Amino acid sequence: MLKKIDIYIIKKFLGTFFFTLLMVICVILVFDLSEKLEDFLKNNAPMQAILFDYYLNLVPYYANMLSPLFIFIAVIFFTSKMASNSEIVAILSGGVKFNRLLRPFLICAFLLSGLSYYLNNFLIPAANKERLVFEEIYYRNKLRNFSKDIHMKIDDGTFIYMSKFVIELNVGNNFSLEKFDDNGKLSYKLLSDNAKWDTTANQWMVTNFVEREIDELTETINSGPKKFLDINLKPEEFKLRTNYVIAMGYFELNDFIEEQKFKGSQQIVNYELERQQRSSYPFATIILTLIGVSVSSRKVRGGIGMHLGVGLALSFSFIMFMKITQTFSTNGGLDPMIAMWIPNGVYGILAVYLIKKAPK
Repeated sequence: MLKKIDIYIIKKFLGTFFFTLLMVICVILVFDLSEKLEDFLKNNAPMQAILFDYYLNLVPYYANMLSPLFIFIAVIFFTSKMASNSEIVAILSGGVKFNRLLRPFLICAFLLSGLSYYLNNFLIPAANKERLVFEEIYYRNKLRNFSKDIHMKIDDGTFIYMSKFVIELNVGNNFSLEKFDDNGKLSYKLLSDNAKWDTTANQWMVTNFVEREIDELTETINSGPKKFLDINLKPEEFKLRTNYVIAMGYFELNDFIEEQKFKGSQQIVNYELERQQRSSYPFATIILTLIGVSVSSRKVRGGIGMHLGVGLALSFSFIMFMKITQTFSTNGGLDPMIAMWIPNGVYGILAVYLIKKAPK
């Protein structure tokens, strides 16, 4: 008897989820095409590239991004329908405990959560890589770097500074280079008007430079119109869009974050948020499933409409809460891990409370 109920609920859960998600994805793709079609035609994008390089890789991105919300909506919809048809009352009256009734819901939630984690960290980054290449060629505006006052650590004890970097010219303005010895004392400093990447020499060339070499009590000063520098820095490091990390797999992203931490990147918070989001979003699936079952399993006068209203209010409040904590992390110094996991913690407590209050 219980196995039949489990199979029935699992079929309802997965069937409702995939159907609603498919319908919404189709609508999103239609709007996306209508918005970008003019750019595709203007840039002579091939139809095959549009379909296979762009949209085929865009579908899993949107599907995974929207999955926690639509898992919640699916649970609310079919559970409230079961409640309005007195199916849940009949199951509980037959001696099945409410906690046992949660088992098929949790099986689906853990299955979809694990799938989402795998997609987030391994499959979707590869798809995003192809999609972003397509966008750079046929859709995006020319990349510009708006960062100012760029500070970067490029080696142990070696630091550079630029007031800004002009991508079109591969030129950094107001360039300076500092080197410190093992005791943390300044041993070398170079100031120049510009640092330009020389494609022939594959080195940086500084213009109108003044350099100081400091050896304990002695100091040597040199200057000149130009000088080549052999340093561990490439112009490509200034040409990455902040969203490029979505094209990095699990291990690649971890290595990239460690490298950017070493170099003192100003975008490290955004990279950390991306890493934490890849695990916090799948876990949210389990929490939202428990909340959805608890809210919609009681038969109420408003029926499905009431449950859907309450469910949508809770889901959007969860999303808003997550966006607020992300903003605090980006602009207020909140740790990215705390920012991405606070909503799960708060709504996890809410889920436990609602399960205790659910009809038994």
